[in-house]
Formats: sequence, C-alpha cells, structure tokens
Amino acid sequence: MIYDDIPILKSIKDYAKSQVLPFHMPGHKRGKIYERLGLSYLLDNLIEMDTTEVPGIDNLHSPQGAIMEAQNLAAKAFGAGHTFFLVNGTTSGIYAMIMAATKPGDKILIPRNAHRSVVSGTILGKLHPVYIMPEIDICMGIPMGIKANTVEKALEQHPDAKAVLITNPTYYGVCSDIEGISKVVHDRGKLLLVDEAHGSHFTFHPGLPISAIKAGADMVAQSTHKTLPSMTGSSMLHIRKGSVDIDKLKFFLELVQTTSPSHVMLASLDLARYIMEKQGHMLLDECIKYSNIVRNEINARTPFYCLGIEKKGIYGIHDIDPTRITIHLGKGGISGIKGEGILRDRYNIQLEMSDINNVVAITTVADDEVAYMRLLEAILDIKRWIVEEDNVYHEARQPNFAPVCEMPPFEALYHQTEDIDVHRSQGRISAEMIVPYPPGIPVIMPGEKIDKDIIQYISRCINMGMKVNGISDPKFTKIKVIK
Repeated sequence: MIYDDIPILKSIKDYAKSQVLPFHMPGHKRGKIYERLGLSYLLDNLIEMDTTEVPGIDNLHSPQGAIMEAQNLAAKAFGAGHTFFLVNGTTSGIYAMIMAATKPGDKILIPRNAHRSVVSGTILGKLHPVYIMPEIDICMGIPMGIKANTVEKALEQHPDAKAVLITNPTYYGVCSDIEGISKVVHDRGKLLLVDEAHGSHFTFHPGLPISAIKAGADMVAQSTHKTLPSMTGSSMLHIRKGSVDIDKLKFFLELVQTTSPSHVMLASLDLARYIMEKQGHMLLDECIKYSNIVRNEINARTPFYCLGIEKKGIYGIHDIDPTRITIHLGKGGISGIKGEGILRDRYNIQLEMSDINNVVAITTVADDEVAYMRLLEAILDIKRWIVEEDNVYHEARQPNFAPVCEMPPFEALYHQTEDIDVHRSQGRISAEMIVPYPPGIPVIMPGEKIDKDIIQYISRCINMGMKVNGISDPKFTKIKVIK
C-alpha cells in the first residue's frame, strides 16, 4: 500500500481507522462536534484551503482584514481587551507574555509544577525563576492549587520580581484562587500571567470556574484546541485592557511565531469561537451533566476515586473543573500507567494521560452520552483485569521540593557539560531538563543540583513505562551534568 512509504500519513490514517474512542485533545474529537452541529461542510477540502497571504487573505502579523475582525470577535466573546490568535500553540503565547512582562535579568515567580514551556520562556528571556510550591495531595500523589498567601509570602521575599505566572487550571482540572492571587499581585504593582491552557471553555458557562481574564489576570494563554473545537496547535492569547504594552507584546509574538501561519488553523479558531458563542452554554450543560454522572458512579461503585468538588477548600483547591475526569486508580490497587494501557487494549478507549497513580480523560462539547457511558462501563469493568495489587505506584512519588538552584537555567545552558553515570551524579549540577510527559512538568532543570530522590523518581518513571523527555540517555544510565 502507498501509505507504507509515507510513515506519518500512515500513522494518522491507521489511528483514524482504529475507531478508538478519544478522551484526549483535540477538543473537536475527530471533527465529531462539526458533524453534530451540521458544520462539517465548512471544513471540506482542507488542503484546497491551505493558502498564504495573497490578496484577500489577511496577514497574522499585521492584520487589517479577516484576522483582525476575527480577533476582535474573540476578544468580545472571551471578555478580553485584546485577543491574539496563535498557530505555534500556547507555548508561543507563554513565551511572548513572559518576555513582554520582563527584561533580561529580572525575577519571575512561577509554580514548580509549571509546564516546560514556562521554564523555557524564562530561558529565552534570560530570567531568574523563583519557584512557588503548590499544595500536594499525598493520597493522589499530585500537586494541587497554589494559595494566595503563598504568592504573598513569595513576593515579600522577592519584592523585585516583575511578574507572577500561575497555571490555572492544572492538567488535572484543579483551580487556584485566581481572584485572590490577582489582588495580591496587583496590590504590589506586578503583572499576573496565567497559563490557562486547559481552561478555554470556562468563559462560556456559569457552572465552570471563573476564567482568568475575568478574575483579573493581565495576560492569559489558552489552548483553544484542548477544550474547545479548534485544530491542534491553535491557541489564543488574551490581554486585559490597559495592563500591558501591546506593541512590545506584538513584537515578541512575531518573534516566537512562524511567518508562514496556517490559515486553516486560524479559521478553526474563528469557528471554535462561533460555535461557543452560539451554542456553548447548551453544549457545556451536557458536558457538565454527563461528566458528573461518570464521576459520581465511579465514586459510588468502584474502589477508585474520581476528583470532585468535595476537595474544594483543601490542598489550595479553590475550584474544580467539572468537565475534567481525573481518576485515582491507585486507590484500587492499579497504577495509572497500567490502567491507561488496559483501557486502550481492552476497551479501545484512549485517555489523555496517565501518571503513576492517576488517569485523566479530557471531555469536551464534542462528547455525547454514548461516549460517556462507554467510558463509565469500562471503568466499572476494569477491575477484572487486575490480577494482583500493583504495588509499584506506592514507591514512586514525585519529590515535593524544588531542587537547589545553583545558577539560572539560561546560564547553565552555556556551560561545558559531560555525561556521567547516574549513580555518581548526586550533588552535581544538571545540564538537562528532564520532563515526564505528559503532563510536561520538569522534575529537574539545567542549573539545579541533582538529589537522590530525583534520581530514584526518574528511574522508577522509566521502569514503569512513562515517557520521559529531555534525557540524553533513554535508559537513564547516564546524565548530562555541568563540568
């Protein structure tokens, strides 16, 4: 078959043919939302619509026509002063807003559980990151929210920090008190940046957590492709009116984004906004309803635990996204990694991610009752595949501390390095950014001192089959350190 000589095309064709039920991004779920709303015809012949900036087609970096109009419509829909469309993912929006809010040598406060793009943004901006520790749910083994008073204490210790960046919600659907944090940050004359990659749907239903832009954040980067129905890699950056130097921000957006943007991706952002404005409330009603049914049934009928609003008020949790289904399988004697594999192999259901203890399903406006019930039935049935207790999850918990930072990450990258045996690396300075993926949160970064707990955690992640990015030796027998 011709596909055999076109490996990438073959891989995506094969996945499409497999009819796997996707509880993962992108949020349109293989175009199901367009079919459901009778809009599939709008995306016919996508390759024919792939074009460049010819007459009649607007320019992303200097919009005066359709893109400018679409961005203005999006700003109104999302409650922002300005909205910028992104085709290099939320990563590019995070880079741009970090660099627009700071200058080289500045300090910026970021969560220790921030996505690697946040850390990369501090490297590009030549900044000194100061880490804020989230609260940890020991039972689930994951970081939860960040308290406003934690941010306040950090700013008291680092009054020269220029900005604070918060991840809200987390990959697991946990929201911090963004309104409270916003007040703390603005009372001290700082800028609040929010990585809201997993919260682009919040604006469109009162039953969801408050959106960061409404809560007072100055700049908010959203992955529209994750929880709304745009194409993979298409995102938005929202700006609160009057809080940011727009010209400076535009310069950095041009710097970190391609000069040859996909207009099909841009159109999908426009279409996602249109769908949510016209029918978002109704669609999210269903999404919230069926997500809660799944959650309640799992908690009532299985030994597992599905994260819900009962945890509000503890572990820094201000709110929970009811559309995010995070299941702690460890409570039932199975690792998240093993559970994800069983769901794929036995039930043809692909989740968004798994970690040592948990699995995460992304639900969106594209999912219908049939999909939810199929997921629920699989979770109710999954215990019959558990032959014996999977004890390994008890042993592998991410260290709840920030390693000692000997030098900022950007500086560490310019030092000479060497590869040494992992068992001899304790106390040395890492030259690698090691990131279990997903969720894409660095365990150690360039410039940080290597600790034995970190070595053990990474080794166990690899032994359990987790994907770990950033290590030069895939078997983790060696690690790159600074000479």
